[in-house]
Amino acid sequence: MHVRSCTADTIKIPLHVEDDRSRTWVLTRKAGGAEAGIELKHDHRHADGTEDEVTQYGGRTLTPGTANRQEFPADAFSKALFERIGRPNSSLNTWGMEVEPGKRFIYEVTRPNRHVRFEFDLSQKISAPPPPWGTPSVDQKAPQPSR
Repeated sequence: MHVRSCTADTIKIPLHVEDDRSRTWVLTRKAGGAEAGIELKHDHRHADGTEDEVTQYGGRTLTPGTANRQEFPADAFSKALFERIGRPNSSLNTWGMEVEPGKRFIYEVTRPNRHVRFEFDLSQKISAPPPPWGTPSVDQKAPQPSR
């Protein structure tokens, strides 16, 4: 995993597993009203850049969390997706992200009778990996809108 892009409102964190570059975590700050908080979406793509059938699931923080940890219970879109694809237990998912700057990044999924936790070492810098599927490389320019 690495932080590929970071703006005032959105952070994109691709997760590569060997040659599989299909996963990106997208964190978006939502302002005001009932939607306020931080939204986590799992963007899953095929090698040609098209979205996987199981993509854009996640949740939104319901509490302020802390500067180092946030939790994201499954949102309505995710619950409907999990029901549609026959994974109703995943509707109970809560995803968590935690960071100890310069030490580790933690990603976890919990639900009743399940707890999966991945820890990533942040103590060593790495070279930037290739872009995730569906994202232009740094050398490629994104398509410009036609005028």
